[in-house]
Amino acid sequence: MTVTAYAAATSCAHGEPLLFHVQAEPSDLPVRVSVADATDDRRVLSARVDGPEWTLTVPADWPSSLYRARFLAPGQADADLPWPREQQLPGTAVSPPNEVYFVVRPAVPRSPVLLSVPFTTWQAYNRAGEPGQSIYWTEEPTRASRVTFDRPGGGPPPERWEEGMLRWLRPAGYTVDLCSNLDLHDGLDLLSGYRLLIVSGHDEYWSASMRDAAEEFVRRGGNIAIFAGNTCWWQIRLEDDRRTMVCHRDPMTDPSPDPRLVTTEWSAAPVNRPENSLTGVSFRQGAGAWGPYMPLILKESYTVRFADHWAFEGTGLADGDPFGQGTLGYETDAAEYTEVMGVPRVTARDGTPSSFVVLATADLRHWSAYGQGGAATMGVFTSGRGTVFNAATINWGNALDDPVVDRITRNVIDRLSAPPGPAEWEVIGPAADMVAVAGYARSLFGVGAGGILHVRELCGQNLPWRPIADAGGVRCLDVPREAAAGLGIGLYGVTPSGVLRHRPLPAGSGGWTDVCRAPAGTIALAIADGRFYAATTAGRLHCLAFADVPGAAWADIGPSADAVALSGMTGRLYAMDAGGAIHTRLPPGGDEDEWRTLSRGDSCVVPATFTAHAGRLVTAGPAVPLRWRAV
Repeated sequence: MTVTAYAAATSCAHGEPLLFHVQAEPSDLPVRVSVADATDDRRVLSARVDGPEWTLTVPADWPSSLYRARFLAPGQADADLPWPREQQLPGTAVSPPNEVYFVVRPAVPRSPVLLSVPFTTWQAYNRAGEPGQSIYWTEEPTRASRVTFDRPGGGPPPERWEEGMLRWLRPAGYTVDLCSNLDLHDGLDLLSGYRLLIVSGHDEYWSASMRDAAEEFVRRGGNIAIFAGNTCWWQIRLEDDRRTMVCHRDPMTDPSPDPRLVTTEWSAAPVNRPENSLTGVSFRQGAGAWGPYMPLILKESYTVRFADHWAFEGTGLADGDPFGQGTLGYETDAAEYTEVMGVPRVTARDGTPSSFVVLATADLRHWSAYGQGGAATMGVFTSGRGTVFNAATINWGNALDDPVVDRITRNVIDRLSAPPGPAEWEVIGPAADMVAVAGYARSLFGVGAGGILHVRELCGQNLPWRPIADAGGVRCLDVPREAAAGLGIGLYGVTPSGVLRHRPLPAGSGGWTDVCRAPAGTIALAIADGRFYAATTAGRLHCLAFADVPGAAWADIGPSADAVALSGMTGRLYAMDAGGAIHTRLPPGGDEDEWRTLSRGDSCVVPATFTAHAGRLVTAGPAVPLRWRAV
């Protein structure tokens, strides 16, 4: 007797019915079904199946999870294949046609975390290599351009890239909700109930609506953690109420009248929408080792490039250390980057957002002898109000027995699923002995304790400071938003002897010149709305309009909030006191004529100086890393 089956949907909510179509040969023999939680093999139901259809109404007490229904002939054993452990490749067993996988999702969110199961990729590989049955193999003319979910198979491919993460989460202490990735099609309402979406394993096929929902979710403040590779590589269309997946791969054969929806690579013409804007990285820059060369996965490791980043907290790693052996493959994603004084910085020419911070890299160019040579780039970036982390490799979840991989995964999930709270300081560079900092455009300028002016890009990457000139003897800095009253844009600072000085920007366009005298004891300077503000050692705040510079008639306008550093941003003043507390007020004449405290003192900013620029506060000092946080 042979039994085959498929379900009418890839997911259903608690309390909903899920219809299964069952075919048995010969048809007069009884069939039974055994349903198990596929993440731990726990049996949850056994039943008799009478006829070609069987309906399951999902009990409310079943955990949201991936489930496996096995339809069995009389006497057929319901046995699980062993799951490989420790430094082995993923399993090699093909899901038989009598197995049906489906997700139970909660009727309402029960967790801040939602994990998507890539049924579209599983269906794309269903009956791989059989002419007309599968979207594979990629270059063969006999591949299908459309496949249906109304057929047996469509479970995890032989390598089972998702299984490691699915089996790790619950024992690791995480309760997460699951969905089918088809639920992300028009899925913004679904996503809006969560703080974090996890993409795991091999999630290669995305519809435009799936991608639109995910990108809008992030823009609105949701987060995505991608523990996967080759993510969102092909655009698909879903038809027949999401029961048919269309992917021509070849734009010449796709009849779509809308070039935006042509089913080809996302980064290719005529779509021209690189997946990097969603994921940060792309398989176009990545690497792959297939077939008999897959054991190469066990030999490769990442190299740490930003050990002070929160993703590596508690790992004990240092820049340059290898980690994660066994995670890289069988496909990886990467971003184009250049080395800046030994630190990687994305170029953003390939569609990767400029906010992308490179955390780790792997040089896999030698894989060109085995499949596709390239690289792997682990990183994190912001888009709108949300954050996206990307491990950039398919096999990440199957190496979670590695303590470092485990800790990085926990750091990401814990941070990105946490309830919204006060803005947190993030490390963006190494400690440096700076006595003053100021931002201009995309640059951060600093006056070193040795009297040298330094610069670095103002970004989240851990770039080193680059010395560019003499600091002109100043010990505080700020930059006006615009020129006024004959005073140009540039760096302004005050010397210990009380001279206000100016240096034009961009750097290299001129040296320091004297502007006027500053109040005695000036230790901090801010510029806002065409006025200079100076804080003194006596705890007083003085003001001088640009138009009044010739007479240098500074006015005492009140207490300085005991500022040791000042800055101006969008017409507002910011001050940091010796304890690291941040205060703010509007200039005189505004609705706030007194200082109010934004944040209490924090050991991460003491002792330090700071500046306010482009919506962020930035702190620097000799004993702490360079950090920033949103206002």
